[in-house]
Amino acid sequence: MENGNVVSIEDRIPKLKQQRRKKANRRLILLLLLFFILIAFILYFQSPLSHVQHVVINGNTAHSDKEIMAIAEIKKDTNIWKVRHNEMEEKLSDLPEMKKAEVETKLPSSIIITVEEYNRISYISKGKYFLPVLENGNILHEKKTTDLPLNAPILFSFSEDKALKEMIFSLEKLPPEVLNSISEIHYDPTEADSFHISLYMNDGNQVSATIRTFAEKMSHYPSIISQLDPSQKGVINLEVGSYFKAYQLEGAENDEPEKELEG
Repeated sequence: MENGNVVSIEDRIPKLKQQRRKKANRRLILLLLLFFILIAFILYFQSPLSHVQHVVINGNTAHSDKEIMAIAEIKKDTNIWKVRHNEMEEKLSDLPEMKKAEVETKLPSSIIITVEEYNRISYISKGKYFLPVLENGNILHEKKTTDLPLNAPILFSFSEDKALKEMIFSLEKLPPEVLNSISEIHYDPTEADSFHISLYMNDGNQVSATIRTFAEKMSHYPSIISQLDPSQKGVINLEVGSYFKAYQLEGAENDEPEKELEG
């Protein structure tokens, strides 16, 4: 060709062969790489490296870590890739104490379980046993204990009827500081009030009230107590209005009138 370069077929063939050889080598390297990756995955899944090595559980008080793991069916030889988060969360959420449960995987080999439990707001006295009562109203019959509860009020003389349900519902409304100040609540119905209760407080005072207005009036207990002499203990009547009458000293007549309180 005039004013041009003419490349013969003989000159082009070696270059084509070289290009094809490079492509073939790249394909071979890619196939070998995929093969070794596949072998590595197979070896990984069959080795302890793919098993759950660490389990972290947060927020549990009603159940031990061991119990939580058993309920969620997590073992040390559980494959990290076979963990079914939703199934585990459902099993944990079926527990009566459980408000919420979350399960997450943290690679390479950790499971983190975070639970939120219902608070125990009181205990029911049943003979020599005490039954925990949760904030959602559930009574844990299977969790009965003979140990005297110190972290929640104890309910005496209650049957599992309407009065108990209303009492639990009222306790749920109380501020924590007021709830924690109650030692005992005795169901003490009268002819005039079938929902009458008597409370014994941790500060040494006694409260006479009715379940019907208990939550509303008892919420003001800190304000009521602030109006009294700390050295003087007695009965605070919250049935109608708010009144205080000091305890009568042994061997002495108590002529002190009731003191009307604000709150």
